[in-house]
Amino acid sequence: MSDWFRISNEGDVPSPALLLYPDRIEENLRRMITLAGGADRLRPHVKTHKLQQVIALKLRAGITKFKTATIAEAEMTAAAGGRDVLLAYQPVGPGIRRFVELVKAFPQTRFAGLVDNPRTVEELSRAAQSAGVTLDFYLDLNVGMNRTGITPGDGAAAVYRALATSPGLRATGLHAYDGHLHNSDHAALKQAVEEAFQTVTALVQRLQAEGLVVPRIIASGTPTFPLLAKHSEVEVGAGTTVLWDFGQTETSPELNFLNAAILLTRVVSKPTPTRLTLDLGHKAVASEMPHPRVRLLGLEEAVFAMHSEEHLVVETPRADEFQVGAVFYGIPRHVCPTVALHSEVWAVREGRAAERWEVTARQRRITI
Repeated sequence: MSDWFRISNEGDVPSPALLLYPDRIEENLRRMITLAGGADRLRPHVKTHKLQQVIALKLRAGITKFKTATIAEAEMTAAAGGRDVLLAYQPVGPGIRRFVELVKAFPQTRFAGLVDNPRTVEELSRAAQSAGVTLDFYLDLNVGMNRTGITPGDGAAAVYRALATSPGLRATGLHAYDGHLHNSDHAALKQAVEEAFQTVTALVQRLQAEGLVVPRIIASGTPTFPLLAKHSEVEVGAGTTVLWDFGQTETSPELNFLNAAILLTRVVSKPTPTRLTLDLGHKAVASEMPHPRVRLLGLEEAVFAMHSEEHLVVETPRADEFQVGAVFYGIPRHVCPTVALHSEVWAVREGRAAERWEVTARQRRITI
């Protein structure tokens, strides 16, 4: 591997730090658009980067629709110029009031949310009527992940019917996230995707037979988006493709995207002759995955011995080659929660960390 990731001004960047490479992000966006069959087919997930600067790059590439996980992400996206924003999370409790406030605060943006049960439909209807607004909502379907949503069938049809007929609400379609589907065997993945999506197609046909309108279907995660993009009626929602990580490379080897997010870390101690301690603890790289949680470039043989809040300890027979203060670069296994650990990232241009970008939407609340 070439040293494309190395920056010339390492001494200006405190560690641990997250470096982003806008030229690589732009290339990933081009590849996403090609695989999806056009920018209008894409609704990429903002949770991966949480950055208004990346929203700007998406808009410049012709991407106009966005998917978010939090009110803060939705607010940041609208403030950055996004005009069609899905909050892919069912609002409950104070979240309903915040969603209404969001819709009223950005009248130039079309917002929509998810709902998967009749009680929340009723609560949303009351809130919309009280605020004098019309709220757009998709029915969230459970197509096998068993995390959120309602299984396609009689219950799902009933909730969609209620959504379509409740005052203050507008049924805008179906949302079917298949994040449980990932397989390095492309043929097996394709079969699983088609089997899961058949239940969505059957529900659409049933609703249309009742005279109900299903304007849109939003589906897919990162591994499945090129497959579901073959269905012309589907908007696909890849997210990790913007920055990429080595976890996705392992689960989706057929997808060809560039790593555009790199961690910079330093050796802060050498406690034994075969150990290096790096300043890359839980608070700098996502730790929900098994080790290795980061692929250390140029130190791939290292064995991970200990990981705590501020330290990553690795075993390597080459420890004596490196001094305290030595800089290493690494690719995270899971980039989305890694970004959320950093209050700012460094944008690298022409081999130099040139700008600092605030990760605005890592906050749970911006103004709303």
